[in-house]
Amino acid sequence: MNHSMRHARFRSMLLASIVTTSLTGTTIADDPRDVSSLPILKPSPVSTVDHLVDPSPFTADAYRSADGRELVLDNGLIRRTWRLEPNAACVGFDNLVTGQSMLRSVRPEARVTIDGVAHDVGGLVGQPNHAFLLPEWLEAMTADPAAMGLMDVEIGEPAERFAWNRRRHASPDATWPPSGVHVRFEYALPDAGGDDRESIRVSVHYELYDGIPAMSTWVTIHNGTEHTITVDRVTVEELAVVEHANWVEHRDGVALPRPDCLHVETDFAFGGFNPENANRHVVHWRSDPLFTTQINWARQTPCLLVCEPTRGPAQQVDPGGTFESFRVFELAQDGDRERQGLNQRRMYRTLAPWVTENPITHHLLTNDPDRVMAAIDEAAAVGFEAIILSFGSGFNMENRDPAFLARWKSVADHAEARGIELGCYSLFSSRGVGAEHMIVSPDGESPTHGQCPAVTSDWGLQWLGTMRGFYEATGFDQFENDGPYPGDVDVTARPPLQRGEDDSRWVQWSLTRDLYRDLRAAGVYINAPDYYYLSGSNKCGMGYREVNWSLPRAHQVIHTRQNIYDGTWNKTPSMGWMHVPLAQYHGGGAAATIEPLREHLDHYQRMLESNLALGVQAHYRGPRLFDTPETRDRVKSVVDWFKRYRDILESDVVHGRRADGRDVDWMLHVNPMLDTKGMLVVFNPLDREVTRTIRVDLHYTGLRDVAIVALRDSDPTRHEIARDGTIEVEATLPAGGMAWFTIRAE
Repeated sequence: MNHSMRHARFRSMLLASIVTTSLTGTTIADDPRDVSSLPILKPSPVSTVDHLVDPSPFTADAYRSADGRELVLDNGLIRRTWRLEPNAACVGFDNLVTGQSMLRSVRPEARVTIDGVAHDVGGLVGQPNHAFLLPEWLEAMTADPAAMGLMDVEIGEPAERFAWNRRRHASPDATWPPSGVHVRFEYALPDAGGDDRESIRVSVHYELYDGIPAMSTWVTIHNGTEHTITVDRVTVEELAVVEHANWVEHRDGVALPRPDCLHVETDFAFGGFNPENANRHVVHWRSDPLFTTQINWARQTPCLLVCEPTRGPAQQVDPGGTFESFRVFELAQDGDRERQGLNQRRMYRTLAPWVTENPITHHLLTNDPDRVMAAIDEAAAVGFEAIILSFGSGFNMENRDPAFLARWKSVADHAEARGIELGCYSLFSSRGVGAEHMIVSPDGESPTHGQCPAVTSDWGLQWLGTMRGFYEATGFDQFENDGPYPGDVDVTARPPLQRGEDDSRWVQWSLTRDLYRDLRAAGVYINAPDYYYLSGSNKCGMGYREVNWSLPRAHQVIHTRQNIYDGTWNKTPSMGWMHVPLAQYHGGGAAATIEPLREHLDHYQRMLESNLALGVQAHYRGPRLFDTPETRDRVKSVVDWFKRYRDILESDVVHGRRADGRDVDWMLHVNPMLDTKGMLVVFNPLDREVTRTIRVDLHYTGLRDVAIVALRDSDPTRHEIARDGTIEVEATLPAGGMAWFTIRAE
């Protein structure tokens, strides 16, 4: 049967082949041929509820159009629509909060290159103008006879991407897997002269989540043939997005604005402290050659979203095997910078909830077991929750000697008995391990950190095994992986895993990702200076310059709050670590360090408060946490306060006034789901007492008419909330001091 005849047959059979299951996993209709069992999507009034205040009304589900020709995923915040015949194609992607369409043109659902042959997956052709899409045009649009045809549709629930062993305090409302709806479209390759390519099936998956304007997509390729195939290239997502601006000209050195309606990132991320840098090799905003009516004279407007690796994956799939791509996460945006940040942070809390784990950690500078045992007792005495044997401690977790591992297991057992997690440090990227094990870059390129071992080398594979073996043998709880694989391309063939340049990035990332997933399943907390959050890591740097911790102490306090203010636009407070140099770090001498601790108690307290009062954990790096009973009591007092208000302090933040050392700075914690719905934290960097009146916007606390505000949780006062959602709070702060106000409902 030729392809056109086969495609016509499946087009007529399409609706009869749809398998629909409800979110409980039961069949919607006894007859799976009856797509009418899906509820019809009906127009609904624009919601007056802000999902950032109350996400509960916004549940995701699958619907059908009235004529049964379209499948719709909708959660009241975003809606994505697929025409199901003559082939499956996304024909609508709408932001229901703004009322704007984000899609202007139909494209294939994915693209794959298998054994050197490129294939479009689904899609329709024949759109007369790619600036916008009219429903009536769809009636005349046709399936590309060379494209893969839709064979099946399956609807169900999201499944966990990997296991999360929830062992420590996390956000009270964190759930895993996220709730929502999943749809899988299955396609068959075109007939190619009687070969068995029909046995190769490509599925494009979509998940839409409850409570957030976000969805994800990925591709799986199943090899049903009797021979090995190679997935040379895969484009997981191609969206013709509405352009952001109509710049007529393009001038060198001035970047054309890309669409701001979508935030896009993937779990194929590395080599950056922010999602833009970490996804630069896979999330591409390109010009659209089909968009001939765009305003830009040279037609260079970057309004075509293409999510594909710049190299590879070039993966071989054995008979009966399945290749799974990376995942793309798309977040529809609305409003100002604060709303965009709140949406992004909500996305991380939903799709990577382990990032809400946030243990208070001492970075200890010793590798002596007896001293570590004592430090564990010290940490427990002041309420700290973890110790990491820090860089510079001399601890070598790559030591495989059974006696070494047994000794440290006994230390870890003592830590567990005291309620303290024990972790350690290993450097991967930027170290040298022998030329035969090092990445060799393509001509004109160089490793991200100057040098890097190949994960696929004999040394790299042994390192992976050593990491797994260490945690299995010792029961340690935390992993500080300094420089995980940063995405360097390696031209070296390293059989059997790596054939060369094209597959090197995919394989090395996959091995690193799998290590993190395994540690996540084991409950190991992961600090990694890279954007591996969606692959299982807990924390990356909040964003700071390390040498700044050698500045005078008074400067460090201001830098701390500046870094946190800037870093929490796109990270939750729990997603980024800061630094507190108890001992000297990068120089600076006595003026830069807190040791001797008893001589700088006020500064020590300011650094604790500047981090903890903003919900952020720092690397308190030094040989001890206290040196006198007075120091111990001061540290414990701040930690006890943090733990008392932990849930609100680790909730989201609304940015107030950025620290500049010239006047008070402040931020507001918000969580409408808690009894304490807000906490205002104000800092005075000046050398004199000051009184300031601060106008605070309470919209994201969920309070509307009245707020009960209490300084230090005492002497509450009743505030009527203005029509613009604000109240005025008067704060009197001592020199160098902090004030905090709880905000509750009446």
